[in-house]
Amino acid sequence: MMPNHLIVAIDGPSGSGKSTVSRAAAKQLGWHLLDTGSVYRALTWFALDRQIDPADQDAVVALLPEFFAQWRLSLEPDERWVRIGDTDITEAIRETRISELVSGVATNLRVRAAVNERFRQILHEDNAAGIIAEGRDLTTVVVPDAPLRILITASEAERIRRRQAERAGDNAKRVAATISERDARDATVANFTSAADGVVELDTTNLTLDAAITAVIELIRKAQQ
Repeated sequence: MMPNHLIVAIDGPSGSGKSTVSRAAAKQLGWHLLDTGSVYRALTWFALDRQIDPADQDAVVALLPEFFAQWRLSLEPDERWVRIGDTDITEAIRETRISELVSGVATNLRVRAAVNERFRQILHEDNAAGIIAEGRDLTTVVVPDAPLRILITASEAERIRRRQAERAGDNAKRVAATISERDARDATVANFTSAADGVVELDTTNLTLDAAITAVIELIRKAQQ
């Protein structure tokens, strides 16, 4: 059974602007937002906190019941928090060390299957007028039947520039390498570089942030008609 609210799926590579644009669009529309990438980051943090190598697939899968019992994520675009129990890990999961290790979790197919099922549950049970889900394989795997599916892209040079601006305190070469390497690893299990049939591609390389947000909202308005 399809939900009564509108689900919008947005995919894209690191630094494409998908997270910022999705959050801003959800805020303007008064909708909810599901930041799927933060879940893999949170699970990576969770594994490290328990002294488990995120690349150890069996060990990470074994952590899933405990993780899901403690993991909390705000769907309100204004709030942007991620918690494990009472511990706020919102900032910790954005550190470069997590970015360097998260692919070990995100490319674990058993983890993806379990996490994707949780995503579907959240998206279909949500009670807002609409919800934007952003990540890497939402348009093709998680909700391929969503009324609107968008792939947000940008040139690699522009994506690296944006991520370096966000992580100004980190080594610039390290940030650039992390983006390229993570995209290459994640591309082995998810298609987030080319638009599948029925998916609208939005190239933000030469767009301002405001222009990109406006473009996404316009697409959503058309989908509502």
